Order: sequence, then structure tokens, then C-alpha cells
Amino acid sequence: MTLVLLLAVAIVLAAIVASTRGIDVRLTLGLAALLLGALAGDLPAIGRAFFDTFSSEKFVVPICSAMGFAYVLKHTGSDIALVRLLLIPIRRVRGLLVPGVVLVGFVVNVPLISQTSTAVCLGTVVVPLMLAAGYSKRTIGSTLLLGTSIGGELLNPGAPELLSVKKFTGTDTQVLTHQYIPQLVFPLLAIAAVAFWIQTIWLERKTASAVPAPEANSEPANLVRAAVPLVPLALLLLSGPPFELFHIPDHWLAIGSADVPHPEKLLRSRQIGLAMLVGVAVAALAAPRRAQGCMKAFFDGAGYGFANIVSLIVIATCFGEGIRVVGLAAALGEFIAGNPGWLHPLTAAVPWGFAWVSGSGMASTQSLFGFFVGPSEALNQDPNAIGAMVSVGSAVGRTMSPVAAVTLMCAGLTGETPLALVKRVAGPLLLGLVAVVILRMLGWM
Repeated sequence: MTLVLLLAVAIVLAAIVASTRGIDVRLTLGLAALLLGALAGDLPAIGRAFFDTFSSEKFVVPICSAMGFAYVLKHTGSDIALVRLLLIPIRRVRGLLVPGVVLVGFVVNVPLISQTSTAVCLGTVVVPLMLAAGYSKRTIGSTLLLGTSIGGELLNPGAPELLSVKKFTGTDTQVLTHQYIPQLVFPLLAIAAVAFWIQTIWLERKTASAVPAPEANSEPANLVRAAVPLVPLALLLLSGPPFELFHIPDHWLAIGSADVPHPEKLLRSRQIGLAMLVGVAVAALAAPRRAQGCMKAFFDGAGYGFANIVSLIVIATCFGEGIRVVGLAAALGEFIAGNPGWLHPLTAAVPWGFAWVSGSGMASTQSLFGFFVGPSEALNQDPNAIGAMVSVGSAVGRTMSPVAAVTLMCAGLTGETPLALVKRVAGPLLLGLVAVVILRMLGWM
């Protein structure tokens, strides 16, 4: 290894240590990106990466519109309605609360995309319910964290991680959600949830096993409002492959004549944004008394998405570009080429580590997937399958990160420390991720 690469590794490790010590991850990764660019003699590359990502519709439109929609759901109460509906089968059976809440969190995260928003709407119902059932706050917080962050959003065609994969492979996100993501996410969910359930039974064995009383001030689920979060998801699924029940004309989304072609990736991002706007309109109609504040809530959410999600992606992209220009990405590719057996473990482990440090699965996938495209193609491996593994590894790393927004939210909802929640979910998550990697290496998925 050359001196330049040794210095680059030292910079990366210093950034990791600084992030784990509580220094803002945007600051640490941003400074590391500048140092890597200067070390490579290509500082302008970092600037280009910053402004290209900062102004990229591929991220800004889907993420900000999705967060805006999540805020509208919260404003109208539609998110709570969906949670109440999904919790009906399990709320009176104590033994099913833990796996049930994990599953409900996973399902609600599919249309909401945002893990933090999912944790908020789920927590307002689940925390008092599980407290009444006698569960400890640590168990409640870790159950919320596991369910809302394990990767449900990856089944949504609008997930930013899938857009990052599509950027390199050209494969439509609907295809990814049908053919590549489920075979990884569902085994991970099943293994981690069962392991977590067993662990919880052991840790909570001294707790009374009484059936919980009905939740105070309980309200029946509003079926109309409960259906609202699913509207954008249904539009995205039905308008693309393999269903393609209807087509959105290009000129609805881009300036110019319908005969003038527009970049497909631009149109796809705007289709996601349009689906979210339709969802906002439906949410307003479903809750007419709260319709007046819907657009303000939408833009509040969009601003939150830019400040807390897009900003991480921008900085992480700069960090990834620094890794590329300094030669670390090429060194990784050479190592995989000489040791092909390490391809699948590394596609899970490296994104896991990056997401654990940064607290963002989206940023991890965006920054690192490109490093594995060349090596996977050289080894005749489907890069879409590799992208799915990178996305899943990133989701696991985010869920185990004490600095992730969803971890901080679950800790705040239950009065526990982020580290305490991470310790509870770490074992089941790692067990699930290792199992998925082994199954992939054996060719069983």
C-alpha cells in the first residue's frame, strides 16, 4: 500500500472516530472529503460532487416530497389511523405485542419511507399500549427501532436507496422492489424479529404476563384515513412494471412538447413527487377540517427532509468521491477481483459500517454502491443483486447507529439512551444480516 493510500485510510479512520465521539457527522465527513480530495490533488472533484448532489432532482424531489407527505399524514391523523388499524389483531394479546409491533413498524415504513416519521406515529400508540402490558421502556424503544428501521422502505419504489441503484444499473425501481429486495429483506426481517422476540422473552421473563387493558382514550380506526398513506405507494406500483396499468404522460412532468424526450431518471423522480402530491390531496379530502394546514405541513416536511436527509446524502457523496479520487475505491475493486469470495460479505459489511457511522442508510447506499458495480460485473454478478445487498446492509447499519435520527427518536419517545436501544437490537440484526449473506453466498437467494 502506497503512502497516499495509508494517509487516506488514516483520514477515513479519523473521521469515523470523530463521528462516534458525537461530533456532527456532516462536519467530520465533509472535512474528510476535502482532505481526501486535496491528498489526491483533485479538490475540484469534491466541489462538483457537492453541487451536483445538492441540486439533484433525483434526491431532492423524492425525499423532500416524501417527507412532506409524511408531515401531512401526521397533520391529518392518517398515519395514526393506519397504525390503529394494523394493531387491532395484537393489542389484546401480550405475547404478540413484540413481534406484532415489529411487523407493523415494517409495514408502516413502506409507504412513509421515513423511519423517524414511522417511529413517531407508531410510538404515540405503541408506547402507552406496551407500558400498560408491563414491558420495560428499553424493550419498547428497541422494538420500535427494530420495526421502523429494518428496511420496510426498501419495498417502496420511491426509496432513495433504490434510486441510487438505478443510477448505475438503469433498472427501474419497481423491478428492484419485486425481484431483488424481497428475497433479502423478508429473510432478514424474519430472522431478526424471531431472535429479538426470543431475546425479549428472556430479558422480560420477570414481568407479569397479564393481558393489557384497553388503551386509555382508545379510538376506532378510521378506514378512510388509514388508506391514505397507501395512495402514493399504489400509484407508483400500478404505473410501473410489472403492472403498468396506466401511464403518466411525460409532458405532465417536464417542460416542453410531448414529442420531445426527457431524461428518464428526471421523469421518474418527478413521478414520485407527483404521487406524493396526489397523496397530499387525498389526505386533505379525507380530513376536510384539517385541510387548511396541509400545504404548510407539506413544506415543513420538505424542509426537514432537505436539512436532515438530503444534507447527509450530499456530504456522504462528497466523502465517497474523496474515497474514489484518492484510490481507495480502486484498491477495494482490486482486492475483490483477487478474492471473489469476499464480494458478498463486503457488499454487506462496508455499507453497514458506513451507515453505522453516519446514521444514514440512504447516504451509505448513495456513496458506496458505485464502488461495487465494476467488481460485480467483472465477476459476472448481477449488479442489481449487489445493490440490493448494499441497501440491506445500509439499513442494518442505520438501525444499529446511536446517531441515527430514528434511534434518537425512539430513545426520546421512551426515555432511554440511544446506546441502550442499539445494544438490544444489535445481536438480532447481525444474526439476520450474516444469515442473509451466507444464503446469498450459497446461491439460495
